[in-house]
Amino acid sequence: GGSASMTSYADAGRQADFEVRYRFLKSEEGGRRTGPPFQHYRCDWSYEGDDPSKGIYMIHPEFLAEDGSLIPDGVPVPVCGIATMWILSHDMRVQVHRERICEGVRGYFMEGARRVAEAAVTRVVGLHTNTDAHRNKRAEQSD
Repeated sequence: GGSASMTSYADAGRQADFEVRYRFLKSEEGGRRTGPPFQHYRCDWSYEGDDPSKGIYMIHPEFLAEDGSLIPDGVPVPVCGIATMWILSHDMRVQVHRERICEGVRGYFMEGARRVAEAAVTRVVGLHTNTDAHRNKRAEQSD
């Protein structure tokens, strides 16, 4: 807790769900006007071909340097690169993403209804093994 900056989503003891290669769109393509964001920026995910007005998904990126190391907090991320993706809702992981995410699937980083980056899945990591351990622990305690 506290206000200490986060080092990685992996500190919570889970694995990323999948990995993507992404490219932030230029402002003239409808992308961000202020350039690439900082590490641990929170955006949403939309699958290519989906209508964003019908819903987008809470899947947050964590950006990696080309050598696979984690880009530090407070550092602007590269315009193009690799990010691990962390699904926030276990229900959505089970109901939607386990069916839809596989290598080669394309999607977008979204800010509201705006596409700010395009991405393609390069690797499935913990998508099929991640559980909702936190919620299960809470349920046990409430008995």
